[in-house]
Amino acid sequence: MAMKIRLARGGSKKRPFYRVVAADSRMARDGRFIEKLGTYNPLLPKDSEERVKLDMERIQYWLGQGAQPTDRVARFLEAAGVVAKKERSNPKKGTPGKAAQELAAKKAAKAAEAAEE
Repeated sequence: MAMKIRLARGGSKKRPFYRVVAADSRMARDGRFIEKLGTYNPLLPKDSEERVKLDMERIQYWLGQGAQPTDRVARFLEAAGVVAKKERSNPKKGTPGKAAQELAAKKAAKAAEAAEE
């Protein structure tokens, strides 16, 4: 059975609240899970202690059993110092999109015309 440590969404529309759960990877996101391991409330300020609550003892147990954390949960665990920080590479993150590049090219062409006159 492929185990995941992932987020299960709760809360009402536009008011998200997540449970950190250990679940079979074949189950639905908000479906059946084996154990609740913590909570995550993204509406709270980033420096609030209540924003992310994790039961580290049980998380360590599930990691020892071979459970794989999802990307978001892995970031929580990295912040808590449980998992080694993973290097992430997204070289295109800072580059502007296609429309912004076209707009910049038009502005540059217009500036060049104005400079010639």
